[in-house]
Amino acid sequence: MADLLLYLAIANLLICAIVGLPLFFGMRKIRQLVDVAPDLDGEWPRVSVIVAARNEERDIEAGLRSLLELDYDDLEIMIVNDRSTDRTCEILDRIADEHPRLKVAHLSELPAGWLGKNHALYYGATRATGELILFTDADVVMEPTVLRRAVAYLIKQEIDHLPMLFKVRMPNWLLESFVVTFSVYLMTYCRPWQCPNPKRSGHIGIGGFNLVRADVYRKIGTHEVIRMRPDDDLKFGKLVKREGFRQELLNGAGLMYVPWYASIRELVVGLEKNAFSGVDYSIAYSVFAGVCILLFNVFPFMAFFLTTGTTWWIYVAVVMSLWAIALWAGYYGKARLSCCLGFPLAALMFVFIQWRAVVLNLWQGGIRWRDTHYSLAELKANKV
Repeated sequence: MADLLLYLAIANLLICAIVGLPLFFGMRKIRQLVDVAPDLDGEWPRVSVIVAARNEERDIEAGLRSLLELDYDDLEIMIVNDRSTDRTCEILDRIADEHPRLKVAHLSELPAGWLGKNHALYYGATRATGELILFTDADVVMEPTVLRRAVAYLIKQEIDHLPMLFKVRMPNWLLESFVVTFSVYLMTYCRPWQCPNPKRSGHIGIGGFNLVRADVYRKIGTHEVIRMRPDDDLKFGKLVKREGFRQELLNGAGLMYVPWYASIRELVVGLEKNAFSGVDYSIAYSVFAGVCILLFNVFPFMAFFLTTGTTWWIYVAVVMSLWAIALWAGYYGKARLSCCLGFPLAALMFVFIQWRAVVLNLWQGGIRWRDTHYSLAELKANKV
């Protein structure tokens, strides 16, 4: 048993190096939006901002007013209300009365074969008049210069798709720790620092900020290609990269934020819709990934108290490495640095959410998202 724990400790340390070093050096390559000057030689292109909203009464007003305060002249803002049953419609109409340039579309039906959000974004994009399209979420709050900085960078660097990281605000320490751990897994999976390199597979899309050239959006097939993908933002990025267009990620955490989930229950239920799609509906991969997280991200913190001698010292190095990786991710996400200490708890939460989603999706024969049921057969059929 002692030998097994020693070998597992060595494997843990190797995994930390394999994951941690690319993450450390890769994140350093991602430029900060705050360092980009909001100026451009020549004419600014017209930008169409498209927002899909369903039952967003809690946060939509703050997000929408930040869009209306963006320091950008040639701007079109379209909010597509996707069958909301709360006060979203009332809030949108009230703000539209105050700001006539705001376009609001109210949808009452969902066509067959579409997820609600994806259809709402498609509906807005097909009516957009801008040379650039910004897909964003209803609750994202941006500093006024965000769009000017992003557009200036896209034009100067000749980029086709510019997704953006931002600060995620959570109401307590544990939920903020989950965000830090989630970002470690997301960055490790997507390897976004590889985005500009056409020879590398790294790609990413961010639902809260996907800025894309309108002609590129049409060339990749629009949202029709990902009409049944709950992970539409990531697959959007994959489509852009796969079709040979130039993609780069910026970090806008200092200039924009989003309030994600208000409670642990909200988090668990909210991620139920896309936790299974994130592994392409593979039960085997989901089980394998969960076991790996338990072995390499959770067990080391237990082994710290269960081992002695050389094995103990190796696990000390593993625990310190895992905390360092989380600290690095928290630093780039503008999270409280103490949240790195919650890494093992957040990793346990991640496995629970992942496995719970798989069981529920299989048992229900699909997902239930925003009061609409989507069959697993339809979801699986939309492969990207």
